[in-house]
Amino acid sequence: MDLRSGLTDAAGLSAATVVLVEGDSDRRAVEAMARRHGRSLHGVAVVPMGGVTNVRYFVELFHDRRLAGLYDAAEEGYVRRALTECAFGPAGSPAGLAGLGFHACRADLEDELIRALGTRKVEQLVETVGDLRSFRLFQRQPAQRDRPLARQLHRFIGTRSGRKSHYATLLADAVDPARTPPPLDRLLALL
Repeated sequence: MDLRSGLTDAAGLSAATVVLVEGDSDRRAVEAMARRHGRSLHGVAVVPMGGVTNVRYFVELFHDRRLAGLYDAAEEGYVRRALTECAFGPAGSPAGLAGLGFHACRADLEDELIRALGTRKVEQLVETVGDLRSFRLFQRQPAQRDRPLARQLHRFIGTRSGRKSHYATLLADAVDPARTPPPLDRLLALL
């Protein structure tokens, strides 16, 4: 999705609450976890921005709505600047951002879901969907051999077009609601 089409699609939304996420896989994971928690997203739009560098455009577009979101911890600066410059309040720290409804994932949302499930359960999911043989071949690649299993799984999930979005739903559906990753749990509590 390019920025122009993303903004055009988003401009027509009438939801009172807008949850900004980096991409489509994050949208799918948030929606799946909301279902797992029995939360209705009526009146809530989960909007993928096509990358965190676009956050300011989306914050400006939805300045008159209740905003919330998830972001990767390494990308905090983009979110902080966008919220501060668009007069949503001081957002000088992760706690300040959380106070504004924006919650940090350590690496990204898929990483949070993999940790919540554990590598054994994620490998079982990979096997269930018929990707175990591909994953084993992937693990033999020189760049992957010495990586921890969690990092191999994370990288594998993002290697092929469409796989990341597909797995985002699968991972979120497999997480016990009691083990929901903290940033996602805090976000869902706002909705």
